[in-house]
Amino acid sequence: MSYLEPRGGQTPSGGRASGQPDVPAPYGLDAPAAEPDPYAEHRRQAAQQAAENGPVWNAFTPAPEPAAPPWDPPVAATSTSQAEWELTATEAEGARGPGKRRAGRDGKPPVKPTGRAGRNLPAAIAVGVSMILVVLASLFVWRPAFLGVIAVAAGLGIWEMVRALKVTGAKPPLIPLVTGGVLMTGLAWYGSTDALILGLVVTVLATLLWRLADGVTGITKDLAATALIAVYVPFLLSFGVLLAKPDDGDYRVLITLLAVVLSDTGGYAAGVFFGKRPMAPTISPKKSWEGFAGSVAAAAVGSSALAYFLLDVPFYWGLLFGAVLSVVAVLGDLAESMLKRDIGIKDMSNLLPGHGGLMDRLDSILFAVPTAFLLLWLIAPPG
Repeated sequence: MSYLEPRGGQTPSGGRASGQPDVPAPYGLDAPAAEPDPYAEHRRQAAQQAAENGPVWNAFTPAPEPAAPPWDPPVAATSTSQAEWELTATEAEGARGPGKRRAGRDGKPPVKPTGRAGRNLPAAIAVGVSMILVVLASLFVWRPAFLGVIAVAAGLGIWEMVRALKVTGAKPPLIPLVTGGVLMTGLAWYGSTDALILGLVVTVLATLLWRLADGVTGITKDLAATALIAVYVPFLLSFGVLLAKPDDGDYRVLITLLAVVLSDTGGYAAGVFFGKRPMAPTISPKKSWEGFAGSVAAAAVGSSALAYFLLDVPFYWGLLFGAVLSVVAVLGDLAESMLKRDIGIKDMSNLLPGHGGLMDRLDSILFAVPTAFLLLWLIAPPG
């Protein structure tokens, strides 16, 4: 049977008349009755709605809104004041987005420091100037007042050291240490170096007896901390009293302090402009050998001029004095930095706004004062 022939040779109803060309059988047969489409009405309504409102999917499924970037400030449902909005925006900037720097761990932006190394610069300047004025007034107005300044500094330094060393588990007694520290400064003023050494021995022994009242548990660590504090703070600081005792003692103290200041200033300037090779990266990463050279040069030149005009010391002795004092001042700074790193603290305390603790300002001076006392006793003996 041909594809064009009717099935079974029958003439399809509704086909063409005899004599006309055959039509394909499938199209010639009567189509079966179509079942009603249950979705016809829905399609009609959808088509009508699409003609009026756009595509069907958009009518029933709204297009998703683009997600807000993570760094945009969240919009509150209620009204927000201007101050609250600025705070929210600032906090939101802490999250990292495209082109943004990494924020802190808590998602907040890092706080901008108010000065170098995060210090409060105006407060630091005010405190520094006040300390200088107090020292100069005690030296040039009424010399015995300088003894009181040293005694107060020794007491505060001991308190800071005791507080800092508690982090290591050591508990050196505070009361006998402060009492012995003040005693050492008085013995230095009214006695000599022998009296000062005697005061150190008495202070350590008295502190040991005080500590024995609490038992022997941990006494070795406490005794070591006691000896460290007694030598490091009041003993070294009392050489400033010995330095100020002669008739020209005010000039001797002034030259010593200015040499330390020149050393710090010269080291900072040389380190900023020329510093490349780190000096002690594990102790003080910011110190460089170029800065150290600047410290020695500035202290040597400045001290030679000061010693010549104030104490009538030859220039070459002044150069030696300044260079040696700069070296020991840097060593004192490194020694305290190493101590603070070892016990895991940044500052000895927050006693001085913008500076940290008093010991953070005395670190260079503590090693410089006994060195200056010895050098000036050799190159400019008291009259």
